[in-house]
Amino acid sequence: MALFARKRDNAATATLEAPATTAVDPALAALTGEYTIDPAHSSIGFTVRHAMVTNVKGSFTEHEGTLRLDGSDPSRSTASLDVRIESVDTGIKDRDAHLRGADFFEAERFPLMTFRSTTARQLGGDRYRVTGDLTIKDVTRPLSIDLEFNGSATDVYGNERVGFEGGAEILRSDWGLTWNAALETGGVMVSDKVKLTFDISAVKSAPQA
Repeated sequence: MALFARKRDNAATATLEAPATTAVDPALAALTGEYTIDPAHSSIGFTVRHAMVTNVKGSFTEHEGTLRLDGSDPSRSTASLDVRIESVDTGIKDRDAHLRGADFFEAERFPLMTFRSTTARQLGGDRYRVTGDLTIKDVTRPLSIDLEFNGSATDVYGNERVGFEGGAEILRSDWGLTWNAALETGGVMVSDKVKLTFDISAVKSAPQA
């Protein structure tokens, strides 16, 4: 989320840990700045196995965050994300209410899920792994997210945008989300493993005067 390399044909991409003597690509350096995640054009989703036989998919429809991109040294880029738990949406009202309640997120007591990046490294090409602290309820644990930089563009309103997409897998029990129910045929109602997905569009902030 906070790392990038410009997409180009037949050209080397910038690396996160380039020596100080490496020339900085002007196109990458131009992306340096503060960005605000655009919630109208971004999505944060999840998938979890249900009853051992199918998947339930959902998303959090309310979130906000910022990126700090450093084109001269992408490893110094950072990301901050706040997700409103009350906005969880799986398409079933009763299920969403259960997720917001005491068995799962306790949304009234813990209204936000947060992520704060700490480190990042290049996996190759435009792929990166961003590691940070994910806090759910009152538990904070490290999380690594694999992302791909999708490029940059200027939209029809003159906004400079960058895009990233990717995901991660967590065990929800690591964050104290342990509710479950045993099935008569064996196994449990809800898998411990949850797949997270991120599709992020962020708008560059105007330089301060």
